Amino acid sequence: MAKKAQAQEKLHEVFPTPDHDHGRCAADAIAHAEAVCASNKERLTPIRRRVLEALLASHAPLGAYELIDRLADSGEGRPAPITIYRALDFLREQGLVHRIESRNSFIACVHNHESGDPVVFLICDSCGAVGEATGAGIADAIKAATRAAGFAPKTPVIEISGTCAHCRAA
Repeated sequence: MAKKAQAQEKLHEVFPTPDHDHGRCAADAIAHAEAVCASNKERLTPIRRRVLEALLASHAPLGAYELIDRLADSGEGRPAPITIYRALDFLREQGLVHRIESRNSFIACVHNHESGDPVVFLICDSCGAVGEATGAGIADAIKAATRAAGFAPKTPVIEISGTCAHCRAA
């Protein structure tokens, strides 16, 4: 019974509760980003940090032009699209941001997993939240299937649309 309760708790961790401490969540993600960049001998420049902070402001994916609008609203000028795309490319290379292909948008990675590990995104059609589910079983199955096929995945991502537990309960 205790294992079932732990599994249920893990499922709910995929989507943060509406009342979670978002400030701490974002601060932890920025601290992680700084550590990743330092260990990779890379710089988290001011524009890269601003893009990451904008993505961390919610748990919903944002498109590049939405990011431009959010950064322009902060009063520090309107960045050029190429600037945003370069920052996003850098953040993706560092494993700090994921691209949601089906939405042509980006989301900050708040889970500390290996950059090449398969990731499953659970996308809520009701509230727009995106949960990032990682699991050894999923990763092992995908790695085994790709190895057996002699295939080298570039972006091992699975996207599943549906309704999150918070919206179903509302």
